[in-house]
Amino acid sequence: MPFIQTNNIQSYCEVYGEGDALVFIHGLGSASQDWKFQTAFFAEHFQTITYDVRGHGQSEKPKGPYSVPLFAQDLAALLDELNVEKAHIVGLSMGGWIALQFGLDYPERTHSLTIVNSWVDMRLKTLEDWKGYIQRAIIFRLFSMRKIGEVLGAKLFIKPEQKELLNDFIKSWAKNHKPSYMASFQSGIGWSVEDRLGEITCPVLVIAADEDYTPVSEKQTYTDKIPNARLAVIEDSRHATSVERPDEFNRVLLAYLQEQGM
Repeated sequence: MPFIQTNNIQSYCEVYGEGDALVFIHGLGSASQDWKFQTAFFAEHFQTITYDVRGHGQSEKPKGPYSVPLFAQDLAALLDELNVEKAHIVGLSMGGWIALQFGLDYPERTHSLTIVNSWVDMRLKTLEDWKGYIQRAIIFRLFSMRKIGEVLGAKLFIKPEQKELLNDFIKSWAKNHKPSYMASFQSGIGWSVEDRLGEITCPVLVIAADEDYTPVSEKQTYTDKIPNARLAVIEDSRHATSVERPDEFNRVLLAYLQEQGM
């Protein structure tokens, strides 16, 4: 069944293939469908699980506040319902926050973590941080989700041959429920696991696009703080690496997971 009762909400999920469990967690304003280039490929090797995070896609959209620990609890409940004891977890952007939180809160249930174009510290530390937060909050309150999708998409998919990806992104973004989106956006503000990175016990792969919002050096800095972690850089890509460069992304991720044992 695509809908499962998890942590007092209805969650939408899809399961493909057999073997060790591999969970993909999407980013803010995204949905499980954005892993479409990964599901069939990885289903040949794993029980591949995609789901819509609380407030996104076809999952239930209760009133906030939301939090990253709450998202991690939702994932644990989802795995309970699927009878999955332990899984490899892959998270993109906001999904990376959830993956890191899950790995820290449920180490016994985490085979490995793969963190894609994400952050470990969302605290607002400088005047520039606060200005960026306020500007973004105002923009998201004033404009429609479709308009925001058009602006964001133009920054993510800049090549002529990515026109179809851009159009799909805009259509998907326009379906976002704004109150739930804002609750998810707020969930990251002030969140941080920077001081706990040394506690992560499982193997970790950090995947960084060379043209992401933040530089590769920033990802390298937090990778170095995780005991059993390494960094892989995918060139000529931006924030949505798994969509822009799916073949290389899949190759890098599969090679890493095979190293961990399947």
